Amino acid sequence: MFVRTTYATGDPAKLDEAVRKMTSEGRQALEREPGFRGAGLFADREVGKLLTGTWWEDEEALRASAERMGELRTRMLAPFATTLTVDTWEAAVATRPESVGEGARFRMIRLRFDPSRADDLVDAFENGALPKLQQMPGFQGGALLMDRAAGEGQVGAIYADQESLVASRGPVAVLRGQAASKTGATVRSVEEFEAVMVTSRPPS
Repeated sequence: MFVRTTYATGDPAKLDEAVRKMTSEGRQALEREPGFRGAGLFADREVGKLLTGTWWEDEEALRASAERMGELRTRMLAPFATTLTVDTWEAAVATRPESVGEGARFRMIRLRFDPSRADDLVDAFENGALPKLQQMPGFQGGALLMDRAAGEGQVGAIYADQESLVASRGPVAVLRGQAASKTGATVRSVEEFEAVMVTSRPPS
């Protein structure tokens, strides 16, 4: 699968209205799109950040939706967003929940890596980090997204609540260090969000 992410920052006082539009009008529009396979919406209400991820069955579906979704995204986020970044990724490894409960949390890690070692990073996440994450209390799903040519990636993980997110910080820091040492990847940032909405559809 392929994923389009949007990272928006703006006035925290205007964030709730953007969330309302994206979970209503935005969700309805996505569900009409061919090849749509799910979405996540994550918010940092204190700082004023929104992160979205939309999942697509293949690269063709992602590309075909780009113009329509771009127009909708601009309209819904315009009152809130003062900066906006859109990226597309290969979903190299993913275990996604069908939905999450109220209070769920999300952690995103941005990575940079040598493109020639992309497969090493996939192996380190799929066979090293992910099985250990799945043993952590409250872990509900995770994914490694990659732009192999650019040598950039994101790791996302969803937790049931703030308590399990906090409890995971130390163990995940160890896993992060082990993966970086093994693959030569560098960690660019670590961010945490409220998981506002998560949906998943099985492949057609």
